[in-house]
Amino acid sequence: MIALPASGALVLWWFFRSVRAKEASGREPLLSLRLFDNGASSLGLVTQNLQWLLLLGTSFTVAAYLQVVRGYDAVQTGVVFTAATLGLLATSLSAERLARRHPQRTLIMTGFAFSLAGVVVLITLVGSFASVWAFVPGLLLIGLGLGVMLTPSVNVVQSSFPEEQQGEISGLSRSVSNLGSSFGTTIAGTILVAGLTKGAYAAAMIVLAVIGLGGLAAAALRPRETGPRNTHACRSTARTPRT
Repeated sequence: MIALPASGALVLWWFFRSVRAKEASGREPLLSLRLFDNGASSLGLVTQNLQWLLLLGTSFTVAAYLQVVRGYDAVQTGVVFTAATLGLLATSLSAERLARRHPQRTLIMTGFAFSLAGVVVLITLVGSFASVWAFVPGLLLIGLGLGVMLTPSVNVVQSSFPEEQQGEISGLSRSVSNLGSSFGTTIAGTILVAGLTKGAYAAAMIVLAVIGLGGLAAAALRPRETGPRNTHACRSTARTPRT
C-alpha cells in the first residue's frame, strides 16, 4: 500500500520535471506551470479538490453503511440520498442569483460550513436513532452546502485567467476535481475496510469533516472581495454532481 502512493508521487515528480524542462527549452508543455503562479486560482483549486473529496467520500461512506450495516438494497439507498439531491438542486439552481448578491469567498465558506454541519448532524443522529429519517437532515445540509460552493469555486479558478488560457485551466480544474473524488472514496474506503460498523462509519465521517475544515481554511485565505462577481462566463463549466 505504501508503494502505490510512492509510485504516484514519483510519476507526478517526473511529469512536473518534464514540463519545467520543456518550458525552459521554449517548447509548449501539456500543462504550463505558470497556471500555479496565481494565488487566488490555486486556493480555488484546493477548495474544488476538497469539495469533491467531501462529496464522494460522504456518499461512499453513507452508501456502504446503509447497504452493509443496515442491510438496505441499492434502490432503498438511492431513496435515502434523495435528500442530498434535493439540497444540491435547490442551491445549484439559485447559484446565479446567489452570486449576484454575495461575494464568492462568502459563498464558498458558507458551503463548507453547511457541509461540515451536515456531517456532524449525520454522525449524531444516525448514532442515536435507528430510523432511516435520521439520515435526512444531515444529507440535506451537505447537499445544500455543496450546491452553494461548487459554482463559485469553478468561477474563482477560471475567471483568474484570460480567454486564451481557458482551455488549459479548465482541464486542470476538472483534473483536480476528479482527483478529489478519488481521494474521497480512497480515504473513506481505507477506513471502512477495517470493519463496517458504527465505529468505522463515524471514524470515516470524522476524518472527512477534518479534511473539510482544510477547505474552509483555504476559502478563508482568499482576499476579501469588494462585491459579488458575475458568473455568466463560467456557468457552463460548472458540473452538477451525480449522487
